[in-house]
Amino acid sequence: MDNSNALPLGSAAAPTKERTTSSRIKSIFSGSVGNMVEWYDWYVYAAFSLYFAKTFFPKGDTTAQLLNTAAIFAVGFLMRPIGGWLMGLYADKVGRKKALMASVYLMCFGSLLIALSPGYEIIGIGAPILLVFARLLQGLSVGGEYGTSATYLSEMATKERRGFYSSFQYVTLISGQLIALGVLIVLQQLLTTEQLYAWGWRIPFAIGALCAVVALYLRRGMEETESFTKKAKAKESAMRTLMRHPKELMTVVGLTMGGTLAFYTYTTYMQKYLVNTVGMSISDSTTISAATLFLFMCLQPIIGGLSDKVGRRPILIAFGVLGTLCTVPILTTLHTIQTWWGAFFLIMAALIIVSGYTSINAVVKAELFPTEIRALGVGLPYALTVSIFGGTAEYIALWFKSIGMETGYYWYVTGCIAVSLLVYVTMKDTRKHSRITTD
Repeated sequence: MDNSNALPLGSAAAPTKERTTSSRIKSIFSGSVGNMVEWYDWYVYAAFSLYFAKTFFPKGDTTAQLLNTAAIFAVGFLMRPIGGWLMGLYADKVGRKKALMASVYLMCFGSLLIALSPGYEIIGIGAPILLVFARLLQGLSVGGEYGTSATYLSEMATKERRGFYSSFQYVTLISGQLIALGVLIVLQQLLTTEQLYAWGWRIPFAIGALCAVVALYLRRGMEETESFTKKAKAKESAMRTLMRHPKELMTVVGLTMGGTLAFYTYTTYMQKYLVNTVGMSISDSTTISAATLFLFMCLQPIIGGLSDKVGRRPILIAFGVLGTLCTVPILTTLHTIQTWWGAFFLIMAALIIVSGYTSINAVVKAELFPTEIRALGVGLPYALTVSIFGGTAEYIALWFKSIGMETGYYWYVTGCIAVSLLVYVTMKDTRKHSRITTD
């Protein structure tokens, strides 16, 4: 840690008190719950797009309507690099806590806008325009949330348990997606299919806006990280400092590319794949997604804790090797599977492999950068990479299907994972070379 007593602008000099284990866990919990609400709001769009596609895009066949909603899902990702940039600058200048609270405000407004937006039959082209605007706000929020949250959890954790505690970013990210699916399952039981298509899909967006209020309340009680409060005043602009770390920036891009594409393939896109390609019912695809996501969520702290023992690099390499070898066989076999359990085991196998990336990617990125640019260094290149590869996953998969070459998408995912594997093999193990411990 930096031994300087200099504080950020606007801060009053004060001695740093020793943080207790209980206060550390409380802050991590508060930050994680807020992260869960943010990701719930983000994933509700993907979970319910099968129902609201006709509201905003009434013409065309099912694949065409899903292409339209997937395109807007991808548009939301365009704002994520801007969010990573703006919130990263904000978090590195005024604090992680304030940036995390600001991101919740943006997500709340975006969800409320979708919940109240009129359909195409009422305002015509204005309906998809409002949907795009709401997703841009949510993209800005999520783009800022990831880098700041990864930084906060990594800095708040102790050196010996950093992999374990930081893995809760994906625990809450996945739980947000899982809760979105849970709400979908409940509504499928309580409402008729016609009611879900007509107005029921609006309910989860309203729930998300209300939950944001709870997240704001919890985040008010978070403590600022010691790394930030002890950092020295920056002598040059954050962007100029960031450009002095090109290797670290490219490392974030490389290690993220294959992982984020695999993650979005087996989570957000898989529900549509099971319906649109395999031919399963919406209900079966939803329950399979919920079951696999729950087990996937439980794996995160286990593998995160393992990285504290064996290092980050071996686990990333395991994901890279297995992902490169197994993606095409898994998706090809899944295409022909007709049973619930068959689909469940194949998707679960894929998610076990993906856990080698998701459980530790946040801490690996945070350990690459010094305190004064950590949130920006994590958030900006990550958001750019996710926008290019994760945000377009559904659209590219549906495009390959629309031209009759769906297997081309399987090889696309494989190729991206293989590129990331090259990064994992050549990079240093950040557990042994962490910038958090040397600040």
